[in-house]
Amino acid sequence: MTALLRHARASLETMSPGYFSMVMATGILSLAAHLLAVPFLPTALFALNWLLFAVIGALALLRVWWHPRRVLRDLFDHSQAPGFFTFVAACSILGCQSLLIGHNLRLAALLGGVGLAAWVGSTYTIFAVLTVKARKPTLDQGINGGWLLAVVATQSMSVLAALLAPDVAQPLRLELNFFALSMWLWGGMLYIWMMSLIFYRYTFFAFSPADLSPPYWINMGAMAISTLAGSLLIINTPHAPYLLSMLPFIKGFTVLYWATGTWWIPMLAVLAVWRHGVRHFPFAYDPMYWGAVFPLGMYATSTLRMMQAMDLGFLGLLPHAMFAVGLLAWLLLFVGQLRALPRHWRATA
Repeated sequence: MTALLRHARASLETMSPGYFSMVMATGILSLAAHLLAVPFLPTALFALNWLLFAVIGALALLRVWWHPRRVLRDLFDHSQAPGFFTFVAACSILGCQSLLIGHNLRLAALLGGVGLAAWVGSTYTIFAVLTVKARKPTLDQGINGGWLLAVVATQSMSVLAALLAPDVAQPLRLELNFFALSMWLWGGMLYIWMMSLIFYRYTFFAFSPADLSPPYWINMGAMAISTLAGSLLIINTPHAPYLLSMLPFIKGFTVLYWATGTWWIPMLAVLAVWRHGVRHFPFAYDPMYWGAVFPLGMYATSTLRMMQAMDLGFLGLLPHAMFAVGLLAWLLLFVGQLRALPRHWRATA
């Protein structure tokens, strides 16, 4: 038993702080299936997501207990630190599932509270330590699409608040909508800051296949979740006069976010073909690929909500097609995850 415990402890040392992206990906596909009225699948994924959240959460706590120095090192690492934001987004997405599929307002609000506390802690800890650390990487070594997880986490709080608002009485309804609006605006500003640096890194520094890591798909996912938050604010305008007065602005920026996210899809597909087809970079399971599944499901969900909010029925089957691609990617990765666990266990023996 002692040897087994030592083995488990060793295997957790290298656990990525971004593993909650698996919960994000599973949750958003569940929500997309719910909006598309797919039978059985939303509930099945909802139940599975609670299991994943509990298991990954327990493992993350054990890692903090057993390897505090390694966790602290990740917190000071420019490439690893943004992964901590996946916990915030996981809480929010699971909260949305609890509200829309589980019909449990209190549980959704509780998850929102935990997510908000984690957002405050992560935001002001990560950006503070990365600012004051003495040794910093160069831009081409230190930034990637994973940094946009901070945007995703921020917008996920906006989404959950906007979904909670119609189910609570005034004046809390006004306050939740104002919070959702504020987080939506801040998330958009944060995307502009970070995307400027990422795009600069794309075009003015040498780029190898190894540099094109899976988190680059979050370039699109951050815009997709911003679209979802904006669409929900449009739907909520009858409940908040200040939203009604800003309606043209909110609609304009919602379409801007959707168009930007849509632009990224062919670009990322071309780069993926270049990476694996032209440069023959080996395709192997990596837990960070869950960060590429989430944007696919989020694009389907956000497009559906935007169609509802702005009467854009001519977008037709686009969200259905993206949902199918996202579900296929999820299935492939889930099988890859199950196959990778025994290999990782043997490697740490």
